[in-house]
Amino acid sequence: AGNRFGAKAFLSLPNTSPPPPPPPPPLPHTHTHTLQPVASKASLYELIDSCIIILTARFTYEIAPVFVLMEQLTLKKMREIIGWPSGEGDGIFSPGGAISNMYSVMIARYKYFPEVKAKGMSAAPRLVLFTSEHSHYSIKKAGAALGFGSENVVLLSTDERGRVIPADLEAKILDVKQKGYHPLFVNATAGSTVYGAFDPINEIADICEKYNMWLHVDGAWGGGLLMSRKHRHKFSGVERANSVTWNPHKMMGVPLQCSAILVREKGILAGCNSMCAGYLFQPDKQYDVSYDTGDKAIQCGRHVDIFKFWLMWKAKGTIGFEQHIDKCLDLSQYLYDKIRNREGYEMVFDGVVIIPPFLPQPQEHTNVCFWYIPPSLRGMEHNSKEYREKLHKVAPNIKAMMMESGTTMVGYQPQGQKVNFFRMVISNPAALQSDIDFLIDEIERLGRDL
Repeated sequence: AGNRFGAKAFLSLPNTSPPPPPPPPPLPHTHTHTLQPVASKASLYELIDSCIIILTARFTYEIAPVFVLMEQLTLKKMREIIGWPSGEGDGIFSPGGAISNMYSVMIARYKYFPEVKAKGMSAAPRLVLFTSEHSHYSIKKAGAALGFGSENVVLLSTDERGRVIPADLEAKILDVKQKGYHPLFVNATAGSTVYGAFDPINEIADICEKYNMWLHVDGAWGGGLLMSRKHRHKFSGVERANSVTWNPHKMMGVPLQCSAILVREKGILAGCNSMCAGYLFQPDKQYDVSYDTGDKAIQCGRHVDIFKFWLMWKAKGTIGFEQHIDKCLDLSQYLYDKIRNREGYEMVFDGVVIIPPFLPQPQEHTNVCFWYIPPSLRGMEHNSKEYREKLHKVAPNIKAMMMESGTTMVGYQPQGQKVNFFRMVISNPAALQSDIDFLIDEIERLGRDL
């Protein structure tokens, strides 16, 4: 279809592009030091996207032919970047990473137990999913929503940096098998929400192959690093995955919503989800009906999520996205280096991660997790209950004052037994080192009297 209408040359994605114009000045009364792309120039792509597709939905090629071709071409390019031969496979854009992860569980179940599609879960043994204790909650939610049951989602232990321990995975698989259950699916996280951790994909893939299990890589947050020659080694082994979630609306700065589920096996999405509704998906149309993508989605009509991503890629080029990713990682390293030995700061985790054959790296992603310790707490015993209770309140209080003053904003949360800490995430390539400097000065200004 693409060749027939002469579209593929126009739709092809470039490696390079002219530098984009500078971003507009910030709006008044907003957080002026924005380290995530809330108010960046990405909004221009969203505006154009909204104006063009406001009345367009997609379920058949004839309804939105250009957007169908854009999606097919872009998904193939993403699969090539993952490392699947010639970009072969399947995929679709979904409403978000949680739905993309749900697709992966559905496809895995269909792959090993296709009869469940017609007969329900009673046609399969008790199926078990495995995911990191630091993974996104959407894996557990998928287990509940799809009838596995949240009790059949086994959480895997992690090391001090939040990376899955492969030996724990294998031990828990053996435990499940001993109980007579069927281990089906393993989720490896590439860029965890809090720590930005990357699970060891190759080691997990070895275990999945040994026990004939589906391997999914949740790269919703970390997927953008695949665009960077400097950082893509953190995805080592991703080409061995059966499916991958990748959210361009996160690290790559594409406006919401833009999430892809990418699958190594061609045709399995349609096999899993198609219902062959004859009033929409007639098999005797005058064109190749594989372009009617609606039947392989769990939705029918879908929002055109591809256009803003394609347009951004066309404007920035692959090299432009690489520069975007590298700059954000460099800024996070600048923040890490600035506070690591600074008085009043304590890192949630320190030391280095060794990823052979590469050099030691103190940061895997742009997540920088730390406590700010006000002067009033610095002389206290760190293991005391009083110290922990007081430190737990510091980050929420500082964030509240930031929001009230309208200067900047930084997230916080607890993790396991750790009290509230700041989690600084940088994904706006327009940010500068001066914004990092301002953030640190503001934390100290607002927190010194706590």
